[in-house]
Amino acid sequence: MNVKKLAIALFLLSLAGTVFAQEEDIFGISQKAKAPKSESGVGNAFRNVLSQISLELSGGAAYHQSTMPFYSETPFNYPFYQIQNFENQLELTEEVPLDMSASEWAMPLNAGVRINLFNILTIGGGYGQEWGNFTNLRGGDYEFNFDAASYQVSKLYGTVGLVLYDAKRRQSFLKWRYRKYSTNNLYMMSEMKQRARQIYPWRFLLEAEFGRLTLQNSMDQFLDVSEDPYLGIALRIERDLSDYTKVFLKGGAEFRSFVYSNPILPDIQTLDQNVYALQAGFSIRFPGTKRCKIGGCGVVMKHMHNGVEYRGSGIFNYQNRKIGQWY
Repeated sequence: MNVKKLAIALFLLSLAGTVFAQEEDIFGISQKAKAPKSESGVGNAFRNVLSQISLELSGGAAYHQSTMPFYSETPFNYPFYQIQNFENQLELTEEVPLDMSASEWAMPLNAGVRINLFNILTIGGGYGQEWGNFTNLRGGDYEFNFDAASYQVSKLYGTVGLVLYDAKRRQSFLKWRYRKYSTNNLYMMSEMKQRARQIYPWRFLLEAEFGRLTLQNSMDQFLDVSEDPYLGIALRIERDLSDYTKVFLKGGAEFRSFVYSNPILPDIQTLDQNVYALQAGFSIRFPGTKRCKIGGCGVVMKHMHNGVEYRGSGIFNYQNRKIGQWY
């Protein structure tokens, strides 16, 4: 009798070993890290690349501060006035100009594309529009007047992002936290593995932005964008809604310059603008895995047919769902 039980146990162990070796369960649900997504090698490579590309749309609010170190030997040839009729003597030197400033609100809207590189870096680019108010610059008892109180600017930009923290880095952090426990401590090792397997939907990135601005509607006919590109830096926080969709919050600063140049005046004034923006957005990633269209197949998770991986759910659902994620 004991021999019979031992034989049954060995058979079950060998069957389990065969299943795990194949890394595919009896329902055809793939556990492989890199399952083929197409019948051909070229198609598989194309779909792997496609799955790293996402489209996004974002908008929000921005607060901009503008400064102009104003100096001219003939300052009153500019739209430069005393706020009141004071008798104060205006003394300007090239070394110590009159610092003039203003601040107002703006509304940015951006649409772009982003490519994930090995979950370490992201690169991308896009097109944006910004509508803002603008007040006259003031410095002491003086004011620099512009023709209009609003502006519209468009931009073409590129981005480079560094992933600071995500699910994979969380797993490494958990291993570091549990390093003090012995590998023979089955309870703590099991706890660590369960926490590592949990879905962690958050992602934190440090992002740099650079690009060119174009004034669609300028505050003044003699004001234009500097030839230098603008630069920006931001912290981006993403949260997955599914395998292919996410929302994000992005806060940071942009640094840009304008020039005031009247052809009948010898001087050129430089206006520097710092923009502090907070934007919310939505991102959708191209699904590299094809949707299963085989009649009668009711598997909603990622699964295999003839060695090719398919998905059974829409892009707005998790593909390999856990308990509590079915509805």
